[in-house]
Amino acid sequence: MSIATIRTVADLRAVVNGWRRNGETVAVVPTMGAFHDGHLSLVRIARSQADRVIVTLFVNPKQFNNADDLTNYPRTEEEDAEKLRPLGVDILYAPHVGEIYPDGFATNISVGGVSEGLCGTQRPGHFDGVATIVTKLLLQTGADHAYFGEKDYQQLQVVRRLVRDLDIPVEIVACPTVREDDGLAMSSRNLRLSASQRFTAPAKSDVLHTVAERLSVGGPVAETLESGRKALLDAGFREVEYLELRSDDGLCPLDRLDRPARLLAAAWLGDVRLIDNVPVTPIQDNQPVQA
Repeated sequence: MSIATIRTVADLRAVVNGWRRNGETVAVVPTMGAFHDGHLSLVRIARSQADRVIVTLFVNPKQFNNADDLTNYPRTEEEDAEKLRPLGVDILYAPHVGEIYPDGFATNISVGGVSEGLCGTQRPGHFDGVATIVTKLLLQTGADHAYFGEKDYQQLQVVRRLVRDLDIPVEIVACPTVREDDGLAMSSRNLRLSASQRFTAPAKSDVLHTVAERLSVGGPVAETLESGRKALLDAGFREVEYLELRSDDGLCPLDRLDRPARLLAAAWLGDVRLIDNVPVTPIQDNQPVQA
């Protein structure tokens, strides 16, 4: 099946308006390319839930606070299009930077609360860039449903908040993190890992699951998190930016596990920054109700 690659907002809207006249529903999967099975899993879910599917491919310069990170980010549009071909995608929307940010562009979307701390602290301006591009893509595609992976959990919460606050008529669908056989969360950045770093990287998932299990059975939060940070460094990560327990909804910092939560981490292997998260269930939710 051929996939139409569209570069301009005008051409995109012309096609979507035709779908709308036919009463068809539209799904969008926003991406920055370098597709792996995590991206493709979002596409498959979107395909099962909508009449038409748009995949966007745009390496957004406004969400990179590090110029080298932007330069080194993989750009593989031709290979990405081939991976989409058997999945029933209708449009690959791959605009140029000037189409998204024309001369004189002066608007910035900033989401408070859920963007604070975690990656918001470590990557100043990152979530403003995310919120701005996602808002534009949702408005440009006019999608009924938009699909985001839980691996970027803080990003997911930012997107949910901006859609709610700005009354954008789209359903945000959260999709589970897809992992390699050894547990490493799939990420386009994994392509930059050396062979030895790729061998080390799955330790991050192992540590997260171990820490989450200890917390769920009543382990003290501060001490358990500190043991997790030490375990990551001992495994070969050169720096742990954060390992934190946050509420599942709203990402409030927690010093005790008294509600559904997420354990979130960012750590460096060489010059590659890897993020991941796992759910943590309070112990009382795991206990059977007594008769």
